[in-house]
Amino acid sequence: MENMKEILSRELNNEKISNKIERIIYDIILKHIKDLIFIMKVEKGPSFRYLFVNEPGIRHATLSSGFIGKTLNEVLSEEVASSLQSEYEKILDRKETMIFSDEVKMPDGSTMIGESFLTPILDEKDEVLYVVSVTRDITTALLEKKRLIKSEQKYRSIVDHNLDGIISVDLKGAILEVNPAGNQLTGYTEKQLTKRSIFNLIRDQDIPDFQNLFDITKNGYPSESLDIHFVHRKGHYLSIHLKTVPIVINSEIEGIYVIIKDISEQAENAETIRYMAFHDQLTGLLNRRALLADLDKYILDAKKVGNEFALLSIDLDRFKYLNDTLGHIFGDEILKKVAERLCEFRHKNYSVYRQGGDEFIILLPHADRGKARRFAQSILARFTSSFYLHSKEYYITPSIGVSMYPNDGNNAEALIKNADEALFRVKEKGKAHFQFYRSEMNSIINNVVELETFLRKAIDKNELTLYYQPQIDLKTMKITSYEALLRWNNHELGFISPADFIPLAEDTGLIIPIGAWVIETACKQIKDWSDKGEKDFKVAINISPKQFQQHSLLTIIQKAIEKHRIHPKCLEIEITEGAMQDTRDTSPILSGLKDLGVSISVDDFGTGYSSLSYLKKFPIDVLKIDKSFVKDVHVNEKDAAITTTIIHLGRSLGMEVIAEGVENDEQAQFLLNANCHKAQGFLYSKPLPADEIEKNFMNINE
Repeated sequence: MENMKEILSRELNNEKISNKIERIIYDIILKHIKDLIFIMKVEKGPSFRYLFVNEPGIRHATLSSGFIGKTLNEVLSEEVASSLQSEYEKILDRKETMIFSDEVKMPDGSTMIGESFLTPILDEKDEVLYVVSVTRDITTALLEKKRLIKSEQKYRSIVDHNLDGIISVDLKGAILEVNPAGNQLTGYTEKQLTKRSIFNLIRDQDIPDFQNLFDITKNGYPSESLDIHFVHRKGHYLSIHLKTVPIVINSEIEGIYVIIKDISEQAENAETIRYMAFHDQLTGLLNRRALLADLDKYILDAKKVGNEFALLSIDLDRFKYLNDTLGHIFGDEILKKVAERLCEFRHKNYSVYRQGGDEFIILLPHADRGKARRFAQSILARFTSSFYLHSKEYYITPSIGVSMYPNDGNNAEALIKNADEALFRVKEKGKAHFQFYRSEMNSIINNVVELETFLRKAIDKNELTLYYQPQIDLKTMKITSYEALLRWNNHELGFISPADFIPLAEDTGLIIPIGAWVIETACKQIKDWSDKGEKDFKVAINISPKQFQQHSLLTIIQKAIEKHRIHPKCLEIEITEGAMQDTRDTSPILSGLKDLGVSISVDDFGTGYSSLSYLKKFPIDVLKIDKSFVKDVHVNEKDAAITTTIIHLGRSLGMEVIAEGVENDEQAQFLLNANCHKAQGFLYSKPLPADEIEKNFMNINE
């Protein structure tokens, strides 16, 4: 670097360049040190010889050592040298600073776009002796400029082609710019709107509301309104859906976009829309949405003055039958006539609502229990008259449930729910009358909900267990099989009857995980008894119809058998007749079970959808006679005949027959005489926990 300075100094002294020019050159070098600096000596030809190049210039131009004192043509490739020579020659004629741009290939293969300033240094004769070239890398700046241009074009496209009017204003409300849609919507040209106040376009009475929106947006928050009206150039008002959005530049709010959509046509139909929102389209009555709004208002007013009011929930008896029999069009006509009849009473200020279907609600203000009773009675009396439709006579009766504010609830949800609960009780007790809500009505419903909540947590809380009931060989009196029966001991409610929780598990789908738990637990118990020395025994588990429909059932059973390493013959699967009705789905499942090596029994045989054909089609091993036949088998000839027939049928098909619900010796003797294989029931043992089964019926190694 020091040698270059010496050369430059010598050349400058030789040519007697003034100190002023020397200071300019060094000043350029120092101030633009990051730019590429080239000082070229002009010689005849003309040719341009390298006199000085700063470090960035050397690095970017990839100049080899010894380039000082050489010409462009000697240092650079022919193409690059020719291009630069052309630019340098121009300055000899112009004798003033000029600018040009070119692209430079970098050593790493990238392209740099450079902007070069060529400055001539003249002698006393106004001849160019030297050329100082300062080249700046403008690649990033150029790309950013292109990006900004593209971004601006995108923005303009969004604004100019938007179907909504877009008006940009400053923070005082002066209009800066309007898109074509805004011009068309307001009727003004952009020139007519520019610099005009946006407030001049707002209807006078809407200005305070718009000012509020404007102030909110000035603080950085977008806002919108459906209640602002613009004044069209021709003087009429436009109903506008208006949005205000802050214009943020460099984190500063510099203006506001006012976005407007003309909803005048919709506004003209606003009353119709509102009517439809709060009225039932079929009957014209108020709907549930209106009911909830009115109830909130009545409750608020009643709290202030201490008034009572009544809510009557009305359901039409047997309406579904009429609707399904005579058709929906007929049903709709009936509903219209019912609506008309419910509106005919002389009581002032009551309101009728249609909940949906054949459900109606009446809100009876300023009513005590006595007035509500009389009103319900008048409804029932009015419906003793028939309806005439298409020259035919029909009778429709209502059932009515009544809840009272505040005794039966202090909010809309509670009042509706309790009126519906009272209505449910009316339906249970014969329909066509009315009943007031009583607090104990909810006990059953609440218990079911509570029971489901507890049942969902029963497995995790280890509340479920299996009890086992022995099955006695009637000839040998030996026990070689047991039925596993599910029991639930809830920590809060105690033992829950299977008659209560099994149907609930079926309805809620909880029977699937519970059933999987039963399979797992039974297989684990079989393994435990086998390890303790018990031999030649079998445990039967019940599979619900919902479980039987699950494609994963075979896999669950197989995995449990393999996991606990039990012999499949120790496991018996009990299914109901109903589960076998769909032979297409049933056959592969039963075949799969047989392939696993487990036994298959049909539980409660004779009580469901019986088809003797499935006894032939399916690989069934055991028939279980339902206890309803066994109960009176020794005193009822029909029960005796059915039971005997089932036993003979099973034996003739090579199946084992087990009778359930055996409670006395007479039943047992009858079954023995009829050649029934096994029996189970309280005569022999109630269902017991596994440890008591071991103690009372097994000879196991302790």
